[in-house]
Amino acid sequence: MWRIILALCGALTLASCDKAPLPATDSVGSEVRQKVTVAFTSQPQSTLVHVAVSKGYFSVQGLDVQPLLHSFGKAALQSLLDGKADFATVAETPVMFSVLKGDKIFVIANIESSNRNNGVMARTDAGIARAADLKGKRIGFTPGTTSDFFLDSFLTAQGLTRKEITVVPLAPGEMQDALQSKKVDAVSTWNYPLTQIRRALGSQAVLFYDQEIFTETFNIAAKQDFVRQNPQTVTRLLRALIQAEDFVATHPQQAQEIVAAAINIDKELVQEVWSAFTYRVSLEPTLQITLEDETRWAMKNKLTDRTAMPNYLDYIHEGSLKALKPEAVKLDR
Repeated sequence: MWRIILALCGALTLASCDKAPLPATDSVGSEVRQKVTVAFTSQPQSTLVHVAVSKGYFSVQGLDVQPLLHSFGKAALQSLLDGKADFATVAETPVMFSVLKGDKIFVIANIESSNRNNGVMARTDAGIARAADLKGKRIGFTPGTTSDFFLDSFLTAQGLTRKEITVVPLAPGEMQDALQSKKVDAVSTWNYPLTQIRRALGSQAVLFYDQEIFTETFNIAAKQDFVRQNPQTVTRLLRALIQAEDFVATHPQQAQEIVAAAINIDKELVQEVWSAFTYRVSLEPTLQITLEDETRWAMKNKLTDRTAMPNYLDYIHEGSLKALKPEAVKLDR
């Protein structure tokens, strides 16, 4: 009976992450599990974390994960920087800006990649039928995110510049209302909002992708001091995510059900965007290349005071993943 009571208490603890801070460890039977807070997102890019939580993989590895959910990665990373989380899931663009500001963080793994997640959604009744029609239009974007970088990359590929449009800063959750109320003519964003907006606008929507100009990576990040002081914790977290990777690969329908239930959206939406993503725990050269491309973009557009390219390999911790899954680390040092 006492084992059942303790298990129920553990479940209630996980559900009350907004309450007072918890002690560093929690004893379950003879096992001591380390409490760590993971800031992750309701986006499809965080699928491996959602699966690892639901399937109990973190617990198996001796971690008592306190979930801190955000709508997008930039906010999750800020929780990490503010000391509210030990790990965060985040795309490479906020990582780049964080490094340029001088933050001492590590990417410890990529957990997703896609060249079909970002897009520009426009209203046909705003006179937009092709990409060239974006000239002179009001376009919403989320500053400091992949939405920001993708917009400029897409415009450049179309022979346009940001000076030829009117940019409107928006949070991801504001995009749909802004389009439907005609406060903007188009938005640069990602899924799930991208597909939800297309559904809402119906025949009035036109979507522009470009798979050749940008491949996002979604990553697990932590502060450098934390990684150095807690190597076993990092290893345990990565083991759990590798277990989740295997589950997603072999049981995709069950994984979709887990994600839909975790963030309270319909399963059909999860299924609709599923094929756009590759869920793999790795460290790919794409990360370093994109970080450098985005840095050149940030410096060119005066989005940073930095004038020299950082050595991004100093901000990628490969040792833990290399010890667990050497074939997944492909960085060129």
